[in-house]
Amino acid sequence: MEDKTNHSTKLEQLYARIYNQLQDLLGKSPHLLCKMATICALLHHKLNHFFWTGFYILINGQLCIGPYQGSLACQVLEKAKGVCWAGIKAKKTIIVPDVHQFPGHIACDSRSNSEIVIPLFDFQRNIWGVLDVDSRQFNAFSEIDQLWLEKIVQLLTPTPEELKFLSVSS
Repeated sequence: MEDKTNHSTKLEQLYARIYNQLQDLLGKSPHLLCKMATICALLHHKLNHFFWTGFYILINGQLCIGPYQGSLACQVLEKAKGVCWAGIKAKKTIIVPDVHQFPGHIACDSRSNSEIVIPLFDFQRNIWGVLDVDSRQFNAFSEIDQLWLEKIVQLLTPTPEELKFLSVSS
């Protein structure tokens, strides 16, 4: 039990450092895409259980790839299928301990075994995309990941001008 508590404490501390670093870095970023790319790079390279880290953006009713780190991604996700669409439909974070057991899972990379998807909301609470993270480990994501990733994506609350630039439609 102590080992799990120690791991949780270290993970919390790491996320706190990442969050503080992102607050500073994103304040210097002039554009939404720059901010998204910075978040992907920092999360992907600082968190060992992250295998694929990226954004999917709603563009004209389709979920299209945005900035990401990791292996080649699916460019457009099949409508209403998979974990990303489930997060959009539910308007909440989805944690999947074993993606092979998730009905309709879209396998962009067969090495992924678990996944967390965090919806992205604009200032009016409309969903405009998701942060999608995959892991090679089964059951890799916890409530700690959920809490901090939800907090991190709140740093992205875009202006109407930024969303218009992306041709985003919800």
